[in-house]
Amino acid sequence: MGQFIYEGNVKHELEDRALAHVQLVISAKLRRGEPFPFSWREDVSIGGGRTTVWLHAGSALVFKYYGSRRPAINRAWVDALAFTANSPTGLHVVPEPADSGAPRTPAADSLATR
Repeated sequence: MGQFIYEGNVKHELEDRALAHVQLVISAKLRRGEPFPFSWREDVSIGGGRTTVWLHAGSALVFKYYGSRRPAINRAWVDALAFTANSPTGLHVVPEPADSGAPRTPAADSLATR
């Protein structure tokens, strides 16, 4: 179980595989200078509810992984996460879709990098 850490004190646990995909999307958006919100639901063990943080170029972010091996990347999941990050409500983790294994197209590449 990895952790997304925002500004040193807001922490959210994610499976390493999900965290790797979220990191790709966050990095791409911030590299392009595109600030956006990232939201998640809190576990009921810590009171439930929802947290949203505003990500921007000056944000102090840490992606802490439990495992030492990098997971395989599912481009379809990166695309799905990028789609949410580009929406008015911002990034939120969606279930991993099946990886079609199809060759990448310029249209799909542009969606992942928007």
